[in-house]
Amino acid sequence: MKLRIGFILVAFVLIFLTFKAIISQNTSKKSNIKMDKNKDIIKQKVSKTPEEWKKLLSPLAYKVLREKGTERAFTGKYDNHYEKGTYYCAGCNNVLFESTTKFKSGCGWPSFDKPINKNHIKELLDTSHGMIRTEIQCAKCDGHLGHVFNDGPTSTGLRYCINSVALKFVAEKIAD
Repeated sequence: MKLRIGFILVAFVLIFLTFKAIISQNTSKKSNIKMDKNKDIIKQKVSKTPEEWKKLLSPLAYKVLREKGTERAFTGKYDNHYEKGTYYCAGCNNVLFESTTKFKSGCGWPSFDKPINKNHIKELLDTSHGMIRTEIQCAKCDGHLGHVFNDGPTSTGLRYCINSVALKFVAEKIAD
């Protein structure tokens, strides 16, 4: 009995220390990201009923953005997409990522090393599926986008792993 209680206490301490380390790393790495001040404003929050979202979004986009689902790895249209341009929230058109911050991670979802503006996304603790992760939501419509991890290969050290179906891409205009 004492051994079992000791094991449980050790497990709780390890979970607590892991959680504390994740939060600490996210906080310290985010402070190194420089943001474009011109893209700092979210003009108006978007709020719709579930019925309104279902009319606006495809079934998969609804499942991901509104019910925190995930598209299958390596199936999204932006996983291996490297055209120059800007990625927006598929639910509300909030500007999220520039193509210059996208990189090939091999994880099966589009990966970026920083958002256009940290105020355009929200980070929330996600303890679903027996994991401790940081969920990313659109700050304008609260749509689930994906997760951010501390294993990115660039100077930010971050990997924003985003569902393709949660994004809309607008190509950069080429001057004539």
